[in-house]
Amino acid sequence: MAKTSLPTPPGAFAAGGGRLTPKLATVLREGYGPAELRADAMAGLTVAIVALPLSTAIAIASGLGPERGLYTAIVGGFLVSALGGSRFQIGGPAGAFIVLVAGCVAQIGLPGLILATILSGVLLVALGLLRLGTYIRYIPYPVVLGFTAGIAVIIFASQIKDLLGLSLAQEPAALLPRLHSLWAARATLSGAALAVSLGTIALILGLRRIAPRWPGMLIAVALMAALAAVGLPVETIGSTFGALPRSLPAPALPPMDLPALTAALPWALSFTLLGAIESLLSAVVADGMSGRRHRPDAELVAQGLANIGAGLFGGFCVTGTIARTATNVRAGARGPVSGMLHAVFLALALLVAAPLAAHIPLAALAGVLATVAWNMIERHEIAALIRMSRADAAVMAATFALVIFRDLTEGIVVGFALAGLVFVKRMSDAAEVAPHATEQDYPPREDRLIYHLSGPLFFGAAAQLGAALDQIGAHPRVVIVDLSAVPLIDSSGAHSLDLLAQALARRGGALWCAGARPEVAAALRKAGLSAPRLRAFADLAAAEAALPPR
Repeated sequence: MAKTSLPTPPGAFAAGGGRLTPKLATVLREGYGPAELRADAMAGLTVAIVALPLSTAIAIASGLGPERGLYTAIVGGFLVSALGGSRFQIGGPAGAFIVLVAGCVAQIGLPGLILATILSGVLLVALGLLRLGTYIRYIPYPVVLGFTAGIAVIIFASQIKDLLGLSLAQEPAALLPRLHSLWAARATLSGAALAVSLGTIALILGLRRIAPRWPGMLIAVALMAALAAVGLPVETIGSTFGALPRSLPAPALPPMDLPALTAALPWALSFTLLGAIESLLSAVVADGMSGRRHRPDAELVAQGLANIGAGLFGGFCVTGTIARTATNVRAGARGPVSGMLHAVFLALALLVAAPLAAHIPLAALAGVLATVAWNMIERHEIAALIRMSRADAAVMAATFALVIFRDLTEGIVVGFALAGLVFVKRMSDAAEVAPHATEQDYPPREDRLIYHLSGPLFFGAAAQLGAALDQIGAHPRVVIVDLSAVPLIDSSGAHSLDLLAQALARRGGALWCAGARPEVAAALRKAGLSAPRLRAFADLAAAEAALPPR
């Protein structure tokens, strides 16, 4: 059977597709046949094997029933792949959301969580339609490292209870009170649960080393479930949550009155910020592994629609998942069909294997999440960052501390602000204001001074310009500012030049500029800096020629 090739329709599909065109349409237009379908089916099955234990583990860690994780992976995962802007993105529940989802459930309950998920979907669609996808990707690397490491610590701390089989009446959400409560309950430690969790971790790590292509997580969980089925005394999904449903529920809307919307909106904003960052970071990882380029705005729209769909079917936050997406690429996926098939395989597992899931020990799922948390910490990158820059290391440490001790969103916002200050300082240091050094071409004259500016002239460097030019002791008739090495200028830089022009005018002098690039000259004109306040010349030679004879 030959490949099918769709004709190129006009409009958005032209020239490789528009910014909101799903990658599925692009892949089908390029030609899709049996060979591609076989490759995507194998990749989808591989990803489903990884996603099955992870989805249930994340749901349980978030304070929900395990079936909610499967609903999210099935509905959300299908829509992310079918409508998204990445060829290889796999959507589903993510460990990064555990703390937020658990807090949301504790405060406004399951209906509130579903409503917040749907509202977050609407906000994500709006971000994509407003072309904000490209900007969300500009999160500084130190913030990403600190944020990810902080989430890893929180995830691990949330699993200590099940890892050790402790009995707690209530487990606080904040990290330090949680650790205090866990320590107080140390006498209730279960040897069987500890053995299951350590065995799960050992199997996952061991299989990763000796047989990296094997589904270590699924094998470890299945083996521990078999031990629990023959009488190992540990808590299981069945003993804690009862039997899993064997199909998706009918779609339904949660209560949407004004008090419910008011309570859910702050959580929806947090879900939106974290989901946008996580999804686009995952898409960037897939780009790096595959050599392709994703469409960020299309990806945000798809993530939004996936959240709306998951919420309607009783699921929770959907985002792009880095580990599952990387698995998809390594498994040989050819396009989005692999992600769609991964969701189909999960639906089949829910239909066929739901009764077997009742035997899965909670300690085994905790072991799965413990290994996920360990892998989330980019240890080598953190060490390299510390060696490279103290300022970046401080930004990373501040983000990390705020995430684990305060709030995820606060950690991102403050980390981004600190990284911005570091950037402004570096760019300001890169800007240089100095007397022109080529006196052999332009010999000294008492009636004029030439200053050479290099680097971006923006608000961070404007004060440096003013301080340097304030040092002019004489009262030259003309100060010529060489702008040939200035790549950009903002309103603060233009204002500094305007103040200098006014100061020189009061002394009976004038300010000239030479060599400004077209974009810099245009910015100066927009700021109102034109003759006679500021005379512009093509280069220093032209400005020198315009000086009156001595």
